[in-house]
Order: sequence, then structure tokens, then C-alpha cells
Amino acid sequence: TDVQGDGLIVSTPSGSTAYSLAAGGSMVHPNVPCILFTPICPHSLSFRPIVFPDRSRLRLKVPDSRATMWASFDGKNRVQLRAGDSVVVQVSQWPMSTVCLVDDTNDWFKSVREGLHFNLRKAQGKLEVKG
Repeated sequence: TDVQGDGLIVSTPSGSTAYSLAAGGSMVHPNVPCILFTPICPHSLSFRPIVFPDRSRLRLKVPDSRATMWASFDGKNRVQLRAGDSVVVQVSQWPMSTVCLVDDTNDWFKSVREGLHFNLRKAQGKLEVKG
């Protein structure tokens, strides 16, 4: 399919969480084996974030109608792509282990709650009616 927008975020559940969320992507628990595909300011309201199974292999190709595009990896190592160039994305066969303080779910929720203030709100006070 053709993607038209200001950019595209391709990540794993444990990578680019805040950036993907800011672009309208989903929060996905790190134990879910998948690839997240989040458009940045898509030029169509019907183009929404997609979650692919981890066995997927995505080929992102610069269309012939474009002069150049840029790709960056973890926000670094910016590379210029020309018409016809492509980038292949797939999950590594050597996953990186993570260290947990309690367990993967408790640590993830704590990180999301503290780092992104997920589902936090100031408690409402009592309603005072003055008569």
C-alpha cells in the first residue's frame, strides 16, 4: 500500500513508545511479539496505526515520484533515501533481554505511569454546597 504523510514510525513495543503515542500509536506491552507501524500526520484520516505480527517483514520503498526522503534509526544516524531505495524492517532473531525489578508487567506499568503519567489524574475533592 502507499503511505502518504509526514513520516512513519516503525518500532517494537519497547522502542519509541512516547514518540509513537504522540503520533497516535498504541501502547503495547513489551511481551507482545509485534512490529508497530505508526503514521506521522497521515494525509488520510483513514490511515491508522497498524500492529503487525513479529514474523512480518516490511519493505518500505521510496516512490519514484519523490526526489529524496530521510530515515533515522533511534533518532540518530540519519540516512538520505532516493527514489527507488527501500528499507527492510523485521524483528531481530536475537532479541535483547531486559532486567526487571519486580516483573515485566509491573515494571512496564510503573514506567508508563511514572514516565508518561498514564491514567493519572488529580483526585476530585468533595462537592461543597453553600446554602
